[in-house]
Amino acid sequence: MSLALSAALAACGTAPQDEYANVNSDKLYADAKEEQADGNFETAVKMLEKVEARASGTLLAQQAQLDLAYAYYRSGEKAQALAKLERFIRLHPTSPAMDYAYYLQGLINFNEDLGLFGRLARQDLSERDQQASRDAYESFKQVVDRFPESKYAEDARLRMNHVVNSLAAGEVHVARYYLRRGAYLAAANRAQQAIKDYPQSPAIEEALYIMSRAYDQLGLVQLRDDATRVLKQSFPDSAYLSGEALKPADKPWWQLW
Repeated sequence: MSLALSAALAACGTAPQDEYANVNSDKLYADAKEEQADGNFETAVKMLEKVEARASGTLLAQQAQLDLAYAYYRSGEKAQALAKLERFIRLHPTSPAMDYAYYLQGLINFNEDLGLFGRLARQDLSERDQQASRDAYESFKQVVDRFPESKYAEDARLRMNHVVNSLAAGEVHVARYYLRRGAYLAAANRAQQAIKDYPQSPAIEEALYIMSRAYDQLGLVQLRDDATRVLKQSFPDSAYLSGEALKPADKPWWQLW
């Protein structure tokens, strides 16, 4: 009885067996890449974690860190992916793969944000934090500014433009939210901030309209007229000027002049 009990206790104290113990780091990395290519990201994560630990301090470990960040991302572990990239960027500032590290960092935040924008119909942007968009923009900007010849630079530039337009749309959505609830000063300020921060965005058309409406309600005639004049000059065919973009209850006051 005592011998059986001792054997059972010894078995309980045995460390979990490493299923990759007999596979060298290079082979394990190659196998992990195959798993990743086949979409088996959770398996790839386990293997890449082993490679990173075994090959610590080598170029293989650095490559494993980047692949691990991507595998984390694709397996839904975005926080871990970003943490891995932040550590890589901090520890390997001269790495030839730095452009990819920043690009992947931007892509993770970009896709996180894009998913939220895809649910605009069910979500009020006045209650939404746009930090993911800003983080994505900064990462893509690093690629474009520091690595203009990188194969990721052109796509990063396109995504930066998308982020800017999304951020502008979010700011204008909040301004519209305030306008509809009678918070006219807040609406005007938010629309003005959108124009200042994102002057080239298509959302600026509505921002100018919101400013005109808000200033009119506040009795600030000169500011109302200034905003309306800029709207007419910048968007002469705007539906906001004709009233086509307004609800039936809205009245475009400049048509009464």
